[in-house]
Amino acid sequence: MTSSLAAAPALAQASAAGAPNDDVIIVSATRRATDIMQTPINITALGSEQLESERLDDVKDLGAFTPGLTVTDTGPRGAATIVMRGLSADGASPTGANFDSAVGTYLGEVPLYLDFKLIDMQRVEVLLGPQGTLYGLGTLAGAIRYIPNRPDASGFSAEVHGRAYDVAHSSGVGYVADAAINLPIISDILAFRTSTGYYDDPGFIDYPFIVQQPGVSLPQPGPVTNPLGSQADKDANVAPRKDLNYEKTITTRNQLGLTVPSFSAYLTYAFQQTKTGGDQANTFGVLGEGRYENAARYAEPAERRSHLISLEMQAELGDIMQAVWTTAWTETKNHTVSDVTDLLLDLDYDYELFPSFAGFTTSDTTRKQFNQEVRLVSTHDGPFNWVVGGFYNLMKYRADGVERLPGFPQFAASPTGSALYGGFYDGLVRPDGAEYVSFTDSETEEVAVFGELTFHPTEAWQITAGGRYFTYDTSITGGADTPMTPAGRRRMPYPSLAIAPSRMRSGEASDDGFVWKFNTSYNFTQDLMAYATYSKGYRIGGVNRVVPCIDQDPGAPGVQLPSGQNLCALPNELSYGPDKVKNLEVGVRASLLEGRLNASLAAFQVWWDGIQLSSSTINGNIGITANGGKAKSKGVDLSFNARISPQFLLRGNYSYLDAKLTEDVPDLLNPKTGSGTVFSGDRLPGSAKNSGALAAIYTVPMPDGDLALNWTATYTGGILTTPGARGGGERLPSYVMHRASITYSIEQWEFSVFANNIFNKYAITGVTQDLTRSQIINDGVIGRYYARGVATPRVIGLEGRVKF
Repeated sequence: MTSSLAAAPALAQASAAGAPNDDVIIVSATRRATDIMQTPINITALGSEQLESERLDDVKDLGAFTPGLTVTDTGPRGAATIVMRGLSADGASPTGANFDSAVGTYLGEVPLYLDFKLIDMQRVEVLLGPQGTLYGLGTLAGAIRYIPNRPDASGFSAEVHGRAYDVAHSSGVGYVADAAINLPIISDILAFRTSTGYYDDPGFIDYPFIVQQPGVSLPQPGPVTNPLGSQADKDANVAPRKDLNYEKTITTRNQLGLTVPSFSAYLTYAFQQTKTGGDQANTFGVLGEGRYENAARYAEPAERRSHLISLEMQAELGDIMQAVWTTAWTETKNHTVSDVTDLLLDLDYDYELFPSFAGFTTSDTTRKQFNQEVRLVSTHDGPFNWVVGGFYNLMKYRADGVERLPGFPQFAASPTGSALYGGFYDGLVRPDGAEYVSFTDSETEEVAVFGELTFHPTEAWQITAGGRYFTYDTSITGGADTPMTPAGRRRMPYPSLAIAPSRMRSGEASDDGFVWKFNTSYNFTQDLMAYATYSKGYRIGGVNRVVPCIDQDPGAPGVQLPSGQNLCALPNELSYGPDKVKNLEVGVRASLLEGRLNASLAAFQVWWDGIQLSSSTINGNIGITANGGKAKSKGVDLSFNARISPQFLLRGNYSYLDAKLTEDVPDLLNPKTGSGTVFSGDRLPGSAKNSGALAAIYTVPMPDGDLALNWTATYTGGILTTPGARGGGERLPSYVMHRASITYSIEQWEFSVFANNIFNKYAITGVTQDLTRSQIINDGVIGRYYARGVATPRVIGLEGRVKF
């Protein structure tokens, strides 16, 4: 690679990254376009060819192909949970997460956390370790950058792609259809590019025990020994539904690109909507259901809608510097319905005295973010290069929830119910079944300045130092009420769901700090480079999105008929502070055998302090974030591409990770009872200790084209669900998945037959609750609290692609 390309600005050189030789990729992770083999940080880049050939549709598919990254198959109900280098103290959830502040995620130059589909992508870059001295988002663990293809004003181009497939244990057929069109408007100056796709996955998780008529049908018509009773009982009370974890996603990204000498700008609008009908999880066979069945009493649909509007501008200021200006607005709305019967039974309020008791909650959340980043990157000659920037982020979050108990108000206010509940619900008029209503409003504002200075003592040796100063303010207002209690009925008479001001409280938190980075590398030859990095990273604190307690007294346990549900946060549970890491890493990159073997090897150690832990409130056992404890993560990452012959390519990666607590954390797993301490030496949950992938691609020249044979095996080691698998935690079994494809290419056409999870491996990807909740019986009612996420079973299909 020439020195002029190495010094070229990242945004201007985006098109250079689409090099036809996918063995070596040009990346822009350092804010300058560089050959990945000459980039002195731990980075993995997946080019468009690999994204397409492995059918990597979104971030959930990246984990198996990126050392140091754990991303499990959680299905479409939530965005993926991403764990880098083991920096997670949370359990392995089967539903994923829709926001993660430990990992910075970018679409082009825009910071966001939206799980956009990977269509019309030039490449994906995964950067391990703190990146806050080069990027607007302050990152604790690392960053993921989606680099899209940009509008090209030099000529028309288009690509159409389709896929149809069968999923084992499913009654339907899935398909994907997408297209990318590039339209010049003014030759060599202005162009428009649109990329749109539709994903229709049939799902494979059945819900055989949904109640037919909520509030009337019996969720458990039989005794504990035969909970579903006779076939007649089942026919009268449950309404089975099949394949409820289906996915229906529409995604579109539209860019208007302007390119003139020394200036370029991209205006982008992106939208994505995902709908599903249920969790990708089973319920451990508590009612005799199978591996691909869920015993929930209700269907659990979810809908996620995301919008992005951004303006990215870049100007060359003489031969001195490049200026980059990025402004973006994003909005994500989530609507979910969940079965909360077991949660309410666990409160021990004698709800089970109502034979048809089954509750559900509807939740609506909105997350809005406004980002502004300004960055200056030097382009002048000399031994010094520099980057300096400023970042502003404003995030607003709103959550509204309503728990409903169909039929319970009528039963509780009846003569039978009045006798059972001692007249507590007499006079109750609440036909909508609203039992608990809550909202939270929060706002977080962050400002940061950052930069790096690089010195080249010699042509082969560089030294970089960087720093970042940040400050943030965060606040929350929340409220809750219980409209079925006597006091709640006075404050919230039917049909109102408005929360009285007396039931609202507010809280706030703020902090600031400084983190830094030191990096050096030396090119022994053009094909051998070693580097070392010592850096600090952070994740800002915040406020827990839980209603503040009105009454600070937790209340006596075991009260059957409380004056109100105390599902709230005490003052010390309302907020949490930042956590920080120190990251030490050494690595080697080598290109051997005249470029036929490219390899990267890195060893690292991370010290983590003030860990943001998943905990729960004393009142109501509501999930919150708390600070506590220290941990250390160390490991090795290896990746390679080996061109055995012009036709035969081997590609692989391996990651070893040892992430453990180095300090006891008292009462983490169950603060209400004062038990559940985790100890120094306990392994952190959420990530695999060993993981890797190996792919073999053999290309057979044909008279009119090429036939490519691809076989890939991926290994995911055992994952703990709680620190040290304590408090009912467990170790999820390791598993190997195989995928293969045969692809025939002729001119602009491409046809494939493929199979994923060839041997139909049953793999557990996460759990809800813990093993102590897997066999609960509450006054004769069998609990369905515990659930296990499962990986997608075997998929076999056909695929086609044409480029114009």
